[in-house]
Amino acid sequence: METKSHQQLHIFFFPFMAPGHSIPAIEIAKQFASYSVKSTMITTPLNAPQFSKVTQNSKQLGFDHEIELLFLQFPSVEAGLPQDCEQYSSATTQEMELKFFKAVTLLEPQLEKVLSKHRPHCLVVDALFPWATNAAAKFGIPSLLFHGTGFFSLCASKSMLIHQPHLKLSSDSESVVIPDFPVEITMKGSDIPAYLKLNLENEFTKLFKSSKDAEERSYGVIVNSFYELEPDYADHFGKIFGKKKWHIGPVSLYNKAAEEKAGRRCIERSVEEVHECLHWLKSKKPKTVVYVCFGSLTNFSDSQLLEIAEGLEASGQEFIWVVNKEKKDKEEWLPEGFEQRVEGKGLIIRGWAPQVLILEHQAVGGFLTHCGWNSILEGVSSGVPMITWPVSAEQIFNEKLVCEILKTGVAIGGQQWGTFGDINVEIEASVKRVAIQKSVSLIMVDEKAEAMRDRAKELGKMARRAVEEGGSSFKDLSVLIDELRSL
Repeated sequence: METKSHQQLHIFFFPFMAPGHSIPAIEIAKQFASYSVKSTMITTPLNAPQFSKVTQNSKQLGFDHEIELLFLQFPSVEAGLPQDCEQYSSATTQEMELKFFKAVTLLEPQLEKVLSKHRPHCLVVDALFPWATNAAAKFGIPSLLFHGTGFFSLCASKSMLIHQPHLKLSSDSESVVIPDFPVEITMKGSDIPAYLKLNLENEFTKLFKSSKDAEERSYGVIVNSFYELEPDYADHFGKIFGKKKWHIGPVSLYNKAAEEKAGRRCIERSVEEVHECLHWLKSKKPKTVVYVCFGSLTNFSDSQLLEIAEGLEASGQEFIWVVNKEKKDKEEWLPEGFEQRVEGKGLIIRGWAPQVLILEHQAVGGFLTHCGWNSILEGVSSGVPMITWPVSAEQIFNEKLVCEILKTGVAIGGQQWGTFGDINVEIEASVKRVAIQKSVSLIMVDEKAEAMRDRAKELGKMARRAVEEGGSSFKDLSVLIDELRSL
């Protein structure tokens, strides 16, 4: 029988039920498994397809041990949701979203039961499950929080939450400087995310505050970033907030095979569909295509999509545009004859696209993004400059990092923000076609942006070095696993 000191390290991973959270969690679990750590993903039955490919192929991917799945029954009906509502994107109204977060908290007794039965050595838990840290503590299990964003936004959010400078503003057009921050970053009142405004008390501000409390009780924080990307903020986070932290990203770069990269988000598209898109790119010259994608949750109105279409066409640049729309006979969001006019020059992908493979393709020279952290990191890793258009959550901070600190992007000038509680509210046409045309042309062909494109390319090299043997993220992951084994 193994003595305790020789037991195989066993880690549970418990991500939030949305692709932006579950995908990086899967990548992290794969990395732990590559160090001969027994890794178990906790999810619900209808979320299983996102995980099953990885768990089934873990041996083929060269891991010593399979990644296992453990299921919790999602209490949809108990929370007043339809039976099959187990993913955040399935909550199609604000009322449903509130009920979804209620359902998530009802998972606590089930989580306690599996923790009591299996007694893992550590629980890596999503920051949107603050109650899970308490559940782990009941059994003496240390927890690591995974926020799904970078050090810059973590530090900015925490400083704003502590100091509340915006409470002194008399209007949204006035500006404040983020207090107690390594550099001077100015924000208009209208730019400050709703979840940071403590005077706006709702389920989502409560959740955010609870996640910060959970962070204090946790053993430490795992961050999908690399030190060279945001060194001042990685240091600031450790010094000012006194928490252990490990930067282990960009986790998307741990995937080496094209099948792995394509499979990160794809559960419903065929290999042929993936290759059709890449075949289209193969016919293009290097750095001539702008890739346009706003993530899986952004819900633009038809009028805003129309402005995007007009702006892309007016720019004269080649493009791939990913839209969360199904093909219909009559499509109000496209100008009449648009697809015929841009045939061969523009490609519209409805639904899912192999983003990592597209961004890594030599034909792609720019990325118009909603500034979700996964997308920011994938853009950085691919060495492409970005056009930033934040729409919700902490994305405005990610824009500040890209445009003001890294200087590898241009802000398009979005004016409408959402938060956790209104992802399905349609975003009206706040950005006009002229701004879109101007930003795309600048990032792709303007000589003024040459230095920006060079910086983006250099950052891409740094990102790849970080995850290679001896790199900053490679070392931090090794240190973390050694530390967990010593516990």
